[in-house]
Amino acid sequence: MAAKGVPETEDQQKLRFQVELEFVQCLGNPNYLNFLAQRGYFKDTTFVNYLKYLLYWKEPDYAKYLKYPMCLYFLDLLQYEHFRRELVNAQCSKFIDDQQILLWQHYTRRRSRLLTPQNPNATPEQNPGNQNISHSNGHLNPKIS
Repeated sequence: MAAKGVPETEDQQKLRFQVELEFVQCLGNPNYLNFLAQRGYFKDTTFVNYLKYLLYWKEPDYAKYLKYPMCLYFLDLLQYEHFRRELVNAQCSKFIDDQQILLWQHYTRRRSRLLTPQNPNATPEQNPGNQNISHSNGHLNPKIS
């Protein structure tokens, strides 16, 4: 509903959808969360209620539009006052950012290994999916990276 109980037009609904989609995805950026926390947004009950309202993005009909699903995890965490308070600390958001990058690196490496076709007769150079195994003297030896 638009202001004063007048229903939204289709264009207004589309615009609200786009704005809320973009905002929810911004919540996946710990540096942006730190920005909001330092400016006192998380102390404003209206803003906190808005974050609660945005939980509808967790429903499959809406979540399918998200490019960065990690934002839903942060949206959940933002429902807790303790988490919102900790985000004021730049070290906290830096730690979260670092952990997020490590997760993405691990996920990307693992996914690429799973998606790479495996050839059991190939040498390690020909089979990039088995980079952690070397052949020496006919035995398989794990490589330590």
